[in-house]
Amino acid sequence: MVDQFLWVIFPYICMAIFIFGHIYRYRTDQFHWTAKSSEFIEKKQLMIGSILFHLGIIPVILGHVSGLGIPKSWMHAVGVNDHLYHIGAIYVGGFFGFMTLLGMIILTFRRFTIRSVRMLSSASDLIVNSLLLFIVIMGMYATLVTNVVQPEFDYRSSISVWFRDLFFLRPDPALMSGVPMSFKIHVLAGFAIFALWPFTRLVHVWSVPLIYVGRSYILYRKHKTN
Repeated sequence: MVDQFLWVIFPYICMAIFIFGHIYRYRTDQFHWTAKSSEFIEKKQLMIGSILFHLGIIPVILGHVSGLGIPKSWMHAVGVNDHLYHIGAIYVGGFFGFMTLLGMIILTFRRFTIRSVRMLSSASDLIVNSLLLFIVIMGMYATLVTNVVQPEFDYRSSISVWFRDLFFLRPDPALMSGVPMSFKIHVLAGFAIFALWPFTRLVHVWSVPLIYVGRSYILYRKHKTN
């Protein structure tokens, strides 16, 4: 029953909240769609952390897409054997994962330790920063530690198959029974961040400056002066 909830019900709940939450947020709260900037308070740590995080997270996401979305047999068909894939996942993935981790540490440290930034932050900002940092840490641990301690484990024969089957409405929780705990925690935390996404500053990922072209209104914010 627990496995059924964790690996069937919970992922679908998170995906439903992600989709309908975005629709609701956009229809009811467009003025607060973009993230509040704290650049005017502290710029150096923000710049360094953001650059590291964004340069690292894009290859990490692409790696997740290829690892979870592309079947192992397809990789073999184009000449990428298991050994070559493993080297790429450990070394290339580890490099960009470490870059992402370092960026998240700087950004999270900044948000929690600089008083003026923390005061500007909402509770959701602090939760998202903490959860993202936790997800990256668990991902790095699974990649660099679990894969070394349990080299016989191949997530492409378990997690990847289970993940793809979610989209065909036939997920098999039994595929996750033998998955190491670090991978399980990383997966569950990943789905949790998708459920939180529509209600946090993460929605600014979808914002494109061009959407402001042609708008017939401008939002002004009045600052109180003492």
